[in-house]
This record gives sequence, C-alpha cells and structure tokens, in this order.
Amino acid sequence: MSFRPPAIQSLSAGLLAAIVGFASSFAIVIQGLAASGANAAEATSGLMALSISMGLCAIVASLYTRIPVSIAWSTPGAALLASAGAPEGGFAAAVGAFIVCAVLIVLAGLIRPFGRAVAAIPAPLANAMLAGVLFGLCLAPVRAVAELPVSGLAIIATWAIAFRFARLYAVPLAMIMTFAIALYISGPIDLSSAELISLPILITPVFSIESMISIALPLFIVTMASQNIPGIAVLRAYGYQPNSGSLFTLSGVFSLLSAPFGGHAVNLAAITAAMCAGDDAHKDPGQRYWAAAAAGAVYILFGLFAGLVMTFVAATPSILIEAVAGLALLSAFAFSIGEATKAAGTRDSAIITFAVTASGVSFFGVSGAFWGLLAGGAFMALTKARSDT
Repeated sequence: MSFRPPAIQSLSAGLLAAIVGFASSFAIVIQGLAASGANAAEATSGLMALSISMGLCAIVASLYTRIPVSIAWSTPGAALLASAGAPEGGFAAAVGAFIVCAVLIVLAGLIRPFGRAVAAIPAPLANAMLAGVLFGLCLAPVRAVAELPVSGLAIIATWAIAFRFARLYAVPLAMIMTFAIALYISGPIDLSSAELISLPILITPVFSIESMISIALPLFIVTMASQNIPGIAVLRAYGYQPNSGSLFTLSGVFSLLSAPFGGHAVNLAAITAAMCAGDDAHKDPGQRYWAAAAAGAVYILFGLFAGLVMTFVAATPSILIEAVAGLALLSAFAFSIGEATKAAGTRDSAIITFAVTASGVSFFGVSGAFWGLLAGGAFMALTKARSDT
C-alpha cells in the first residue's frame, strides 16, 4: 500500500477529537483519582500517564492497522473510582488494583471466544448503540443556549455560517470561537502556579483483597463493557473490521504501563472514535486513520503539559466544550440512526438499543451502552425465535 501524507482535514479532526476527549472528562478523572487517595501531584501524574499512554496506543494501533483506532481513558472507570472511595492502604492500594485490572484486560484480549462474541454484534444494533451514545452530547448545543444564551448562540451561529460556505472549517471555527469566549469570560488566565512540564511520580503498588474486589474487578468490567466493546462496535458501524482481541490486549498493555504512575485504565474510545472514523475526518475511509494518530500525538502533548492544560481547560465552561462536540457529532448521529433503522426487520430491536443506551442509566456500574446492546440483542433473538416457530 502506497504512503499518502495526512490531509489537513484529518489533522483537524484529530485535534478536535483530542480536545473533546480530554476536556469533556478530565475533571472526572481527577476526581476519581483524588477519591482513590491520590494527592494533587499524584493525580496530575496519573492524568499525565493516561494521556501519554492513550496517545502512544492510538498512534501504534492506527498506523499499524490503517484503521482509525481512537483511544481514551476509562471515563466510567473514573466515575466508579469517585464513588468507591479510597481503599485501605490508600492510593498505593488503588494503583495495585489498576495493575491487576490492566492484566485482566490483556487476558481478555487473548481469549478468542470473547473477541468472536464482540465481532458477532449485528450492525443495526452497533449503529443504534452509537446513536444512543452520541445523542446526549448532540443535545449539548441546546443546553448551552439555555445556560449561556449569548455564548451558546455565538458558537452555533459560527458553526452554521461556516457550514454553509466551508463545511470543512465549521467545527474548527466553532472551537476557536469557544476559546475566545472563554478568554473573554474568565479574563487573563493565572499561570503562576502551573508547572510548565508535568513530572511523573512512580508509586509503589500495594496489593490487597479489598482493593481487588472493590476496584480491580469492577474497573475491569466497566472498562470492557462500557468502553472497549462499544469502541469496537463503533468501528464496525463505520465499515471497519478490527481485530478486537489484539486491540483489547494492546489497550491492556498501555494500561499496564500507565498504572504505576497513577493511571487507572486506557481503552478504545466511542465518541471520539466517531469523530475520527466519519466523513469529516476524510472522504476516503482508508485515510481516516491519520485522524486517530493525530489525536494520539495531541494527547501526548496534553500529557507532557498536563498542569498547563488543566489550567486552560478549567477556565472554559464545560457546557461550551460539550456544545462544540455536539455540533461536530451531528453528522455522525444522523448517519448512525439512519443505518440503524434502515432495515424493517431489525428496526424495533435497534430502537430498543438506542433508547436504553440514550437513557444514560447504569446498573452495577456498567453504562447504558452495554445494556442497550444486551436489550436490543435479546429482543432480536426473541423476535427471530418467534418468526421461526
């Protein structure tokens, strides 16, 4: 296969995906690490380790497979940490649990029946799950107008006008408008207390039964069910055929590398995967992997300057970041819901998958994306069994 350099369109999509992926959930990661017993320096180290690990993982996976493999930290895993609290033994015990979780992810990728089960997810359900994942974020522009009317309308107007005359630049211009508004609202940003380059902190792990039960196993289940499986489903929804087992194993390896420095887990992404795998990343599906690789490079930079990045992003209202993401994902949502409901025979099952996923409910710490696939699959099996009788 001949080498083709990345297009500006792909680099722009990757930059936006990285900003959205980082800015939309870094606060949850910090909260989760702090709740697990990390002090400020350890939490920053964890954020740095996660950013660099998922950046390197995205670059390696995307360039090797020529598929837009987007990597993210485990946001539901961080939420789980925030609710679980610090284990006995403090953050060192949590780090021990992170290491065990990473090993379990590696092993899950090496078990072939698991990979075959993921590959067997019907395409209509995969698209419906993706639509459900995207739905809440696609509503963010409306919520932004309700919370910050002038700012929200300015961002939407910028996007709409650019979309009319130069669609390729619609989202980047909306993003520039967002940061301009943030600087206007917050005024000069105080960087006096921010470190130029963040420093990693090596944490000696402590392994305990309590941390294995309260953190390692739930974190593994949540990461696999809420992130890795939907991540594969998103790629399949866009027509790619990834080797799920090898990607799970690779994410587990990079999770293992980040764990001693305070990183809880990295995994396949779902929302940013849609940004890198869609038409906005490149008209040629075979060239969209550059978007995911570009996002990985930006993640590495975010990791190196984690302290500064946290200062800048914290100055931007989160609803405005979400609004830009929602605008960027409207086309992906339209595509996925259209593909999900195209076939009459699977339409009801797809709608059930979409409804459960979009509801945002979680059971046992596992998000609606997994339960949506399970509910839609169960209904599909039921209706198929009835038609066969």
